[in-house]
Amino acid sequence: MAPNDSAQTTDEAEDLAAGRRKAARYFVPVAVAGVAAATIGLVPALAASGDPDLPKISAQELIAKMAASDTQQLSGTVKVNTDLGLPSLAGLGGLGGGSFAPKGGNGDGGGSSASPDGKLMELASGSHTLRIAADGPDKQKVSILEDAAEYSLIHNGNEVWAYDSASNEAFHTKDGARDGKDRKATPPKDLPTTPKALADEALKAADDTTSVTVDGTAQVAGRDAYQLVIKPKQSGSTIGSIKVAVDAKNGVPLKFTLTPSSGGKAAIDVGFTKVDFSRPAASTFDFTPPKGAKVTEGDEPAKGHAAKGHEGFKNHKGIEGFKNGKGGEDVKGPHDFQGLNVIGKGWTSIAKIETPGGKGATAPKDGDVPPEAKKFLDALGDQVEGKFGSGTVFTTRLVNVLMTDDGTVYAGAVTKDALVQAANASK
Repeated sequence: MAPNDSAQTTDEAEDLAAGRRKAARYFVPVAVAGVAAATIGLVPALAASGDPDLPKISAQELIAKMAASDTQQLSGTVKVNTDLGLPSLAGLGGLGGGSFAPKGGNGDGGGSSASPDGKLMELASGSHTLRIAADGPDKQKVSILEDAAEYSLIHNGNEVWAYDSASNEAFHTKDGARDGKDRKATPPKDLPTTPKALADEALKAADDTTSVTVDGTAQVAGRDAYQLVIKPKQSGSTIGSIKVAVDAKNGVPLKFTLTPSSGGKAAIDVGFTKVDFSRPAASTFDFTPPKGAKVTEGDEPAKGHAAKGHEGFKNHKGIEGFKNGKGGEDVKGPHDFQGLNVIGKGWTSIAKIETPGGKGATAPKDGDVPPEAKKFLDALGDQVEGKFGSGTVFTTRLVNVLMTDDGTVYAGAVTKDALVQAANASK
């Protein structure tokens, strides 16, 4: 019997918010710096073999179960398939270690194929298999398994190692590497790579603009699970629904599926094919560079204005990062904007960005970006007009961006029409 639950009401939003804050605890923080919409999906191997008969549970109870979960040890295999409507990102090399990155001397792994910022950006498109392991907040490992190679990111205590077997290159950083402070080294965390990390982000939006229900059961990686369904109540969002399979026994999210409002197959769908909640062997998190490997150290302080600017960009955190980013005077980045104004609320929020003096960011021109990046942007562009004037909309299945010819930028997980309407209303 598949349990059902009525839509989440406005009166329950406060209780949901409390559970949501608890559910957002640190769990498996191994992730990568990347684009806001870059995420992940699952192949048919995770199809349920039959819906298990579980006791009925409400949405509030299921969220509370997720929040109360204290599982910190696990290992397993995650199947990944992403269809955001993006060209392949493999040739771009990422924002951190590839064609966009400053080369050398930035203490950041620029130019190293093992730099996490660049390598793991490839998860933003295509199909991938990950092998993950975690033992509390101080030990995690994520490996990307390729046809004839493997890329691993290992966090063990006060050190982070990344290793690319294809190029035999390693990247290393440790405590207080950048600012000399006594803090633990952590891997980049901007791009979630586990169902829990993705579910936490989705639950942050669970307010009076959101419907949250329990809709049936499933079996994922041999585990019985409840299906938590999150849907926008507003029209104009590119997000149709989010489904999270939650382990019925321990409350750990096992699978995350995001379907766009335009329909078709899932745009983001990440989950376990195998999972074990026992403690991984301590040797899982040991790493020594193989003989002959090129090692790039990321523990040297950043030098020069350009390095400071790059660091400021890397450390931005959502809207606050755009407002308070730090950087060198000769670097143009998110910190150069006078602010980010948010139009609307909930799932149809749109960010409006302008630079000081009323001049916004302008669309990239020939020579401003690497050829691979220009080809990528050209594939997404669509000319539009309205009361605001004219501009270009860069589209994916989830996140769309309108860049007007006068330089103002409108961005959000909304339709192209919603962006044009917001631009018209701002005039």
